[in-house]
Amino acid sequence: MVQDEPKGEVVPAEGTTAPREKKLNVFARIALFVRQVFAELRKVVTPTRQELLKYTAVVLGFVVVMMALVYGLDVLFVWITSYVFGVPGA
Repeated sequence: MVQDEPKGEVVPAEGTTAPREKKLNVFARIALFVRQVFAELRKVVTPTRQELLKYTAVVLGFVVVMMALVYGLDVLFVWITSYVFGVPGA
């Protein structure tokens, strides 16, 4: 069986005469979806407290660096514009 990309339907591969699979009813499809969701959730690995603190520190550090960069560029552009247009007192 090959998955037909545009529609997402399962169709027999070219050259084969395999019968099409029977389409499940609405409730069976919902039940299958819920089972698949729980199966995927079992694969999730939660970080330890130490990993969580490390990741949080990395994210906060990155945010502080980016804020400093944006602030520095803002001050630079204000200085350049005030110099070019000759705003007094700036």
